[in-house]
This record gives sequence, C-alpha cells and structure tokens, in this order.
Amino acid sequence: MIRTRMIGNVRVSNIVEYAGPTHDPALVFPDLDPAELARHAGWLVPNYWVPSMNRLVIAIQLWVVEVDGAVIVIDTGVGNRKHRAAARMDMLNTLTLLWLEAAGATRERVTHVVMTHLHNDHLGWNTVLEDGRWVPTFPRARYLAPKVDYQYFRALYDADPANNLTGALADSLLPIQQAGLLDLFDETHCVADTLRVVPASGHTPGMVTLHLESAGQCGVFSGDVFHHPMQIVQPKVNSAFCVIGDKARAVRAAFLTAAAERGALVMPAHFPAPGCGYIRRQGGGYTFEPEA
Repeated sequence: MIRTRMIGNVRVSNIVEYAGPTHDPALVFPDLDPAELARHAGWLVPNYWVPSMNRLVIAIQLWVVEVDGAVIVIDTGVGNRKHRAAARMDMLNTLTLLWLEAAGATRERVTHVVMTHLHNDHLGWNTVLEDGRWVPTFPRARYLAPKVDYQYFRALYDADPANNLTGALADSLLPIQQAGLLDLFDETHCVADTLRVVPASGHTPGMVTLHLESAGQCGVFSGDVFHHPMQIVQPKVNSAFCVIGDKARAVRAAFLTAAAERGALVMPAHFPAPGCGYIRRQGGGYTFEPEA
C-alpha cells in the first residue's frame, strides 16, 4: 500500500512493508492495563486492535520525502532475506523495492536515507543481497544515522555480534559504513535543508524526530515515540523496547503538547493505515485523528 499527500510544497509518501494483528499487548506494553483496551474499543477495533485474537495491529512502514530534487527515505524497515530473531521479521520476501519505485524512490534517485534510530526494523532496506554480499540499496545516497545511537549499538555489537538487538548492524549498517556512505549526525543537523533533526532520546539513547515545514504546513516523522495509538491516550505507557523509560515518557509528553499546538501531521513508523494523523486535545488528555 502506498499513500501520498502534500505538506506545503513537499510530497510525502508512506510505503507499508507489512501490517497486521501481530503483537500481544502484554508483551509490547507490559504496563498497560488490559481494561484500557476494552474501554477504548470503540475506536481501536478493528483498525488498531483485534479483540478475538487479543493482538495489536502494527505496521512497518517507510517514508519518502521529495523536495527540490532531493529524494529522502526515512527509516527502512526490516528488509528482505534477513535473519531476525522475531519470526514475523525473519527472512521476509516482500515487494517493498517495487513499491518504493512506484512512489518515486528508485534505487538510483534516492539522495538521502535517514534513520530515526537503529533498531532492527528501521534500517533493513539499507542493503540488498547481490552475489552473496550485502550492498547499499541506494548507491548514490548518503545514509544518515544518529551518532549517539551508533555508539550505543556498536558497543553492544562489538561485545556480542549475536545480540538480538544488533542483528541488523552486520547486514544493514556496517556494509554502508564500509562503502563510505554513512554519515553520523548530531542534534543540530538538518537534512537536505528540509528536515530538522530534534533529539528524542528515551526509546533508544539517540533517537530523533524529523520536522518538516513548508508553505505554512508542518509534519513530524516521529520514529518510535509511539508504537501504537494507545500511547496517545495513555502517554505514560512505554513499549517493552524503550531503553530509558523516564526519558521516553518525558519526550512523549512534550511531543504530544507540541504536535497538538502546531496541528502537525504526525508520521510514525508503526501505525497501520492510513499510517499517520493528528494529535488533538480532548479533555485533560489527547486523542488521535487519523489522516482522512
């Protein structure tokens, strides 16, 4: 599935690698009271939660930004033919490259690849397998990753290359570095004079969000500030994958306030169709309004 919209003068598309009722709520959100899902069933079912299976609907999606000759891919999913500990991600064989091409992001056109953080499901399509070797998917692009995250995950990898948290480094990041295409950025960076990097440490030590403004409109690529819309109505609930829990909660709270005030289109990595939407104030908290 490919969806495209304009944010001001910038063309933005999301490409879904896969989506479905894949995650047990108790495993993803250990601190979430199960009664909260039932209480919010009116808007969660069927798009975000399937009660009969008790599974959350989660997507893996890539974002493509086209502006002033730049073609920017944000987060690159799981990738094909990659061994992963989670069965739902192991040895995928999808048509994601064709879908990227349909959205205008051919292998030769992409100028930048930006990773909000370095979890395995955010850098997989950095590389493809050719003649038994992992090679850069987008050979003309610069690949950008947060320096703090690189240092954190590289240390884990060097200590134990078999660590499940770092499986993607060997096949999806280190080949990029060896090809001389990897740039590590800090919190002051701006990508292609278009995407402003904002630190969002917590989910991982170096995660960032990417802010886009054009012709009076704004959008935010939020990485994993949210894994699921339930975290908008229950913002204190962290995922099981958050490294620094207190910081993740603080970042989420600040993000909600700012996004609601600005009316920004919020574009996460894991929300199912339509894949993005708006944060609206409701009572003393917030609600999620999917993009029309």
